[in-house]
Amino acid sequence: MSTVPLRTRVKICGLTREEDVDAAVAAGADAVGFIMYAKSPRYVAPQRAAELAHRLPPFVTPVLLFVNETPGAVLAACEQVAGATVQFHGDETAGQCLAATGNGRYPFLRVARIPLVASEPFDLVKFASHYPRAQAILLDAHVDGYGGGGKAFDWSRLPPSVNCHLVLSGGLTPANVTDGIVQVRPRCKTLAVDVSSGVEVSASGGSTLKGIKDPEKIHQFVAAVRAADKLLA
Repeated sequence: MSTVPLRTRVKICGLTREEDVDAAVAAGADAVGFIMYAKSPRYVAPQRAAELAHRLPPFVTPVLLFVNETPGAVLAACEQVAGATVQFHGDETAGQCLAATGNGRYPFLRVARIPLVASEPFDLVKFASHYPRAQAILLDAHVDGYGGGGKAFDWSRLPPSVNCHLVLSGGLTPANVTDGIVQVRPRCKTLAVDVSSGVEVSASGGSTLKGIKDPEKIHQFVAAVRAADKLLA
């Protein structure tokens, strides 16, 4: 939609350790994510998120991810983490998002859960229109439970034009993020990318050590994002 070359912003999510925060910053991440959902294996308590976020230099944003949490709990966590942005990953309505962010005192992202199966339609334009106060709509795969489960949805099924800022997530890795940006960037105002499992330490059987990041993978991911920016410049 834009003819001006844009820089794709990068968020590294699901951080649990100091060294991983430092690795994300060193690689050039624009934001880091802390999961406030107790059922997640990457969960950190608000006090722990505040400790980790205290390591961030200026202009790197801490993002707090919640799933169907009470407004009071969201606001209390935000008060502990300076400069926080909120990410709503559950079934929150627009009104609930505003209430939980102090009627706009804290910026927020709203997650759209995109079906993995083509026969299940999803109207992204309509969904985005329900959240006009959201800073961006984050696209993730719709799997059982909450969170994308490291799954990538079919990016080609997205509408050709969505008049908002988007964040692409769900199964991104250093190997596929360039293609994802090339496909999705032309469809929106601006595009950012969000990765978690795709930059984690590999475990046996092809899984990852949840919450334990691999510094080399983080650097590879950011390099792949920058390569996409050059392709689209």
